[in-house]
Amino acid sequence: MQKPLARLARDEGVSQRFLRDGIKTGRIVLVKNKKHRIKPLAIGEGTRVKINANIGTSPDVARLAHELKKLKVAIDAGADTVMDLSTGGNINLIRRRILSASTVPVGTVPIYQVAIESGKKNRAFIQASVDEIFDVIERHLDDGVDFVTVHCGVTRESIEGLPKKRRVCGVVSRGGSMMIEWMAYNKRENPLYEYYDRLLKLAKEYDATLSLGDGLRPGSIADATDRYQIKELIAIGELVKWARAENVSVMVEGPGHIPLHEIEANIRLQKSICDGAPFYVLGPLVTDIGAGHDHIVSAIGGALAAYYGADYLCYVTPSEHLALPTVEEVREGVIASKLAAHAADIARGNKRARDIDLRVSKARYALDWSKVLTLVADPAKATKIFKRARSHSDMTCTMCGEFCAMKKTREVIRKKRS
Repeated sequence: MQKPLARLARDEGVSQRFLRDGIKTGRIVLVKNKKHRIKPLAIGEGTRVKINANIGTSPDVARLAHELKKLKVAIDAGADTVMDLSTGGNINLIRRRILSASTVPVGTVPIYQVAIESGKKNRAFIQASVDEIFDVIERHLDDGVDFVTVHCGVTRESIEGLPKKRRVCGVVSRGGSMMIEWMAYNKRENPLYEYYDRLLKLAKEYDATLSLGDGLRPGSIADATDRYQIKELIAIGELVKWARAENVSVMVEGPGHIPLHEIEANIRLQKSICDGAPFYVLGPLVTDIGAGHDHIVSAIGGALAAYYGADYLCYVTPSEHLALPTVEEVREGVIASKLAAHAADIARGNKRARDIDLRVSKARYALDWSKVLTLVADPAKATKIFKRARSHSDMTCTMCGEFCAMKKTREVIRKKRS
C-alpha cells in the first residue's frame, strides 16, 4: 500500500500522513476492488473533488459497442469513475466488458439486475428472495466492481406516512422505489438493511466500497429537504458507523433536486449526521425547468455543493429526464461536472486548481493560443471554435480582432519600457 499511497498523496497534493489519517477515520475512502486492475482513487475530505459519469443500456437501447464508446469518451473527458447502470441486453457481458476496458473505478446498482433476472423467470422483482438479491451483489463484486450503490436507508420507518403525506414527485430513485415495493409485498424490512452485516462481509471480502444510496432523494424542488429525505439520512448515518466499525469503506449518496439556498444546509447536515463520510451528490439540480440543459443546472448546484463540502459529483447530461444520453451528451455532461468540481476546488484553496487557471491566464495574456488550447477543460471544443473563424491577425481571435485589449495593453507597456 505504501507506493500507491505515496502516488495518491502526490496526485492529491496532500501528505501521506493526511491521507492515512483520513482513511483511518473513514473521511477518505480508497475506491478499488481487489480484483480490478486499476489504480485506487481517493475520495473525501481534503482531496480533489471527483466526478462520476453514468453509462449503461436500457431495455429500448442495448448496444454494447455504444456503451464502450461512452466509457472511452467519459474517461477521455476527465471522469474519475463510471457507473454501469445497464438494464437491457446481456447485463453480465456488458458489465464485464466495461470493467475490462475501464482504467477508472466502476460502480453498479446490483438491484437492477435482480429485477431483470426475476423478469426472465416470469415473476416480479418483489418475489425475489433475500438470497437472490445477495447472490447478484456478490456476482458484481466478484467481477471486480469497485463500488456498489445499495439502498439500505429505505426502511419501513423512513417511509412511514409516505402514502398519506405525498410528495409532488413521489420516489424518483429506481432502487428506492423497488425496495419500497419489495417491502410492501413481502411485509418485511428492507433486506439490505435487515441483513446489512451480510453486505459488510461481502464488501470487506473484495475491498469494495459501499455507496449508501439515497432512495428517498427529492425529485423536485418542492420535495427538497423533506422529512423522508432526512429520515433516510439518519438511518444511513447509523449504517456509516457500523461499516466503519467493521473496517468497510463507505460513502453516502445525496440529493437530487435542491434549491440553491438549501444546498449549504444539506451538505452540513449530511456531514454532521454521517460524521464526515464522503458525500456523493447527483447534481444537485437547482431548478426543475432545465430539461435539455440539465447538465448546466447540475453544474450550478454541483459547484455550490462541492464548495460547501461535497466530495464527489455525479454528472448529469443534457438528456436527463428525457432519454438515454448519446456519446456526445456523455462528453458534455462530464465537462460540465468537471468545470463545477474545478470551480469548487479553486474556492476550497486547492493549489493545483489555482495553478492551472494562472497558467491559462498567462498564456491568454501572451496570446499563446497553442498553450491556451491545451490547458482548458475541453481542448477539442475550444480549438474547433477558435479555428472556425480566424482573425485578420495571427495573434487575436475574432471577438476583438485588432481591438484586442490584451494586445494593446502589452504594446503600451512595451513602449513605456522602451
